[in-house]
Formats: sequence, C-alpha cells, structure tokens
Amino acid sequence: MTADAEMLVGVVIERRKIDNPWQEYAWRPAAVFVAPPHMGSGATSEAWRVLRSGEDWVHYHARNFSLELFKGETDGYQENLSQDVPSIFVALQPGEDAEDMEVEPFLATVCPYEAMEYFESGDEIVEGVPMPDDILAWVRAFVDEHHVDTPFKKRKNKRFEDRPQWSRPRGRFSERP
Repeated sequence: MTADAEMLVGVVIERRKIDNPWQEYAWRPAAVFVAPPHMGSGATSEAWRVLRSGEDWVHYHARNFSLELFKGETDGYQENLSQDVPSIFVALQPGEDAEDMEVEPFLATVCPYEAMEYFESGDEIVEGVPMPDDILAWVRAFVDEHHVDTPFKKRKNKRFEDRPQWSRPRGRFSERP
C-alpha cells in the first residue's frame, strides 16, 4: 500500500547501563527528529552514530525512516493528536546478526493502533516519544484535510418471527419443511 504522505525522520535510541545480572543495558527510543532529505534512510548498524553521552548512557542516531500517513488511518492519528502529549511510536526488535546492535528499530508511526499491534505481541519494545512541533503540524494538517467522520450505525437484528422456520436448529433428526 502506498502512503498518501511521507516525511523522513531520524530515530534516536538510548542505551542506559543497568544493574541487572542478566542484562547489561536497557534500550529505549529517546527521540525522533525531521531528517534532512540528503540523509536518506538507512537500515544497517553502520548508520548508528553517537549523538551525545553521559556517565551511564549513550544516545545514538540509529536510522532514518519514512514516516507514512494514510487517509484510511486518520481515526488513529486523531486519537493520537487528542492526547496531552502526541507521540511518535518507535518499535525495536532484537538484532538478528552478529554485526547488528543489540536492538534494531524497524517502525516509526503516529498511529497508536498500529503500535498497539506490535506491543501486544510482546516480542518488540514499543514506546512513544514526544512528537516534535513541525511533525505535529504536518500530521494535524493531514488529518484536517483527509479525516471524514463516519457516524455509528447500529445494526438491526431481524425479528425472530420474520425468520424462515428452517433457519433455526430443530434437533438431530428433524428435517427441513
């Protein structure tokens, strides 16, 4: 499915040292920014660059994504925009190859329903990061232009008397009239 609108964004991942006997670091999405067009999108671990670091943490520019918006998902975008702090959801999965980082980002979306699908699987780390103002304005303009409210219509059941007699089960040995 092709996107109705796209914007190139960079994803920042934080690696923080933790006190745990089974795991040395905790990984989480830290920020998202609008990436300049000349950066392109990259999927390899060579793209990871240190942006800043502290005593027990490091922020990496992990990779760029094409943030895609679709006309059919404006309900989700509107739900996100109605929150106190609208978010961009970033999903991380464990690195598969030896040369990969411990985690690899594979999705950036503004649709909370799409993010929830990955979160419920339990295999990925999915967290929201605050949406920058320029991306917020872009998403809001897209929703204003393309969102169509669809009123709820309750489905009416057929009355029991209006159904054909043979439509309900009569037992094991009965025959249809």
